[in-house]
Amino acid sequence: MELFEERGYNGTTVEEIAARAGLTERTFFRYFSDKREVLFSGSRQLEEAVTAAIAGAPAGAAPIDAVVDAFEAAAERLEALRDYAWVRARWGLLVEHAELRERELIKLAALAAAVAGALRERGVPEPTASLVAEAGLAIFKVGFERWVAGAEPRSFAAQVRAAHGALAAIVGAGPSAA
Repeated sequence: MELFEERGYNGTTVEEIAARAGLTERTFFRYFSDKREVLFSGSRQLEEAVTAAIAGAPAGAAPIDAVVDAFEAAAERLEALRDYAWVRARWGLLVEHAELRERELIKLAALAAAVAGALRERGVPEPTASLVAEAGLAIFKVGFERWVAGAEPRSFAAQVRAAHGALAAIVGAGPSAA
């Protein structure tokens, strides 16, 4: 991130990233397919954490509640793991560069597919599983964007809860009615 801030995203090479990290380029490519992936390094772990939380939700939990609870737990974990300044700098790069926004959308689509799959494994039929997965992802994305923007409340998990409440109000259902 320091290199991206110093030289700009386009002005930073894989060679420079590897050197700053004390690695060879070859070692870099063992972990990342390209420099974009440095900014998305935790996406697989996020997917695993969210789908595991959905799988572990109480048997009687409504699908939307299982998904929102999983995203809220992920938000708490992400907030604890990442420096807020790093997250804001990353977000700024995504906003500025179309190729990074595209990669973000690809990662989010994969996450939505994984969430829908976790719901189907719980016995949630289609199209409910896909609709709930997409709604959960929208809640997570809105919560994240408001958190990065510094909106109140300040916690990422609280932003996820607030986005869930806003969506529930829009569709006219309480959080557990879905």
